[in-house]
Amino acid sequence: MNAARISVREVRAALKDGGEIALIDLREFGRYGEGHPFFAVNIPFSRLEHDAPRLMPRRSVRCVLFGDGEGIAERGAEVLGALGYSDLHIMEGGAPAWAAAGHTLFKGVNLPSKAFGEIVEHDLGTPSLSAEELHAMQEGGRAPLVLDGRSAGEFTKMSIPGARSCPNAELGYRAGQMAPPGAPIVVNCAGRTRSIIGAETLRLAGWDGPVHALRNGTQGWRLAGYGLAYGQDAGSLPPVPPDGIRAARRRAATLISDYGLPVVDMTELRLWDDAAHTIFRFDVRSEAEYRAGHAPGFVHAPGGQLVQATDEKLAVRGARIVLSCDTGLRAVTTAIWLRGMGHDARILEGAPMDEPAPTRETEAPDMRRLRPGTWLDASRGLDYRAAHIEGALWVNRAQLWRERPASKSPITVVGRDAALVAGVVAELKHQGHGDVAALPSGPEDWRAAGLNVVASPDCPSDAECIDHLWFVHDRHDGNLDAARRYLEWEMGLLAQLDADERAALKPLRPR
Repeated sequence: MNAARISVREVRAALKDGGEIALIDLREFGRYGEGHPFFAVNIPFSRLEHDAPRLMPRRSVRCVLFGDGEGIAERGAEVLGALGYSDLHIMEGGAPAWAAAGHTLFKGVNLPSKAFGEIVEHDLGTPSLSAEELHAMQEGGRAPLVLDGRSAGEFTKMSIPGARSCPNAELGYRAGQMAPPGAPIVVNCAGRTRSIIGAETLRLAGWDGPVHALRNGTQGWRLAGYGLAYGQDAGSLPPVPPDGIRAARRRAATLISDYGLPVVDMTELRLWDDAAHTIFRFDVRSEAEYRAGHAPGFVHAPGGQLVQATDEKLAVRGARIVLSCDTGLRAVTTAIWLRGMGHDARILEGAPMDEPAPTRETEAPDMRRLRPGTWLDASRGLDYRAAHIEGALWVNRAQLWRERPASKSPITVVGRDAALVAGVVAELKHQGHGDVAALPSGPEDWRAAGLNVVASPDCPSDAECIDHLWFVHDRHDGNLDAARRYLEWEMGLLAQLDADERAALKPLRPR
């Protein structure tokens, strides 16, 4: 498909013309994280067919593609055109042209969310405690309840000693079952954003005791010289009794009125024309609740993580986002933050919650399909370093597209991630290789089949691992200098925003 060429100036205008737009960086994750436009979303070329339909569900959405200006945007347009995307544009010159025009290429990921957290703290005056202050309170027998607003898996990796796991969207709903009325609560994350948003979520929900964000989270705790807990079981979230459910519904209704939040029911939602609007339907409750039953057509996206990483769940600015939960409270607090970030977020009301989650069945790969010939491993670079079949060559689709190496047939592509395997197979077939087979699999499968599994600590090289973001990548693994640089980066985001980027982030206030 022929995609229209569009200049950086025209892209800038499109980002603020009020229409739907998806600004897509096709480079691999590591390249993306080293510098990209503020509102760009990463859909790596290596996962394009797999991720595009989820992040851009409407095939007629206006989509602007770019890379480093080396031609991958053109190839990406071919792939998307074959998938049925019809309004494709290529930003001339790619990321280098954006920088040459005087606009910032931002390091890191989840930029709108992280910048928004800094604005929330500044505009709403979020109370915070330093690691030293919290530690002194703990040592003096005045320890507040510390609630970790990250996901359960992140909590298990490392946590503040004595903290309990309670993901951000659950804070206002569950805190009453975790602390007595009026008790002081400190919310932490690994850095800053979820600490700030979590504390403000508790305040939105009407918690009647002191609420503070832990300044700089677990990284600040380590930088202050204190130890973390590792491997802690996040446990189950406490059930909410009937009076708590009724209180949550009342609080949701109050916030809807106070903040003027739009509400939609299933009848109206069914009348919306999906061909005219991109519509994302998210259930923001816990995974256990979602799996037990949810509104028809809604996918799981825990509210705290959705606010923290919008760019991992949706790629279309200007899309309609409909949020669902049983009492409304978690949907309402999530909507307040998303609308403050410039998204058209709405609350689903009165929908049945009886659609079960699909059962996921996995089958062990048939390793007898690993034929003599060329073996390619499409795993992420660092995974390949850790373990791969002896004789299998590492391959990344983006590098394969650039280098087009000769391979001896038949070719079998293995790897931990089925989407990465499928992308490499698609590219090989596009290059004219006829005898190519996909065999998604990992080290346990290879060892069970009697294959020799080896490591290669320096292959692929750091430079070749374009799918890995090296920017302060080891900040949670004991590198205190990396943690310090990360926090400086996070607190420095606001100074990098231009007027248009800053104007898109406006924390809501009651009417």
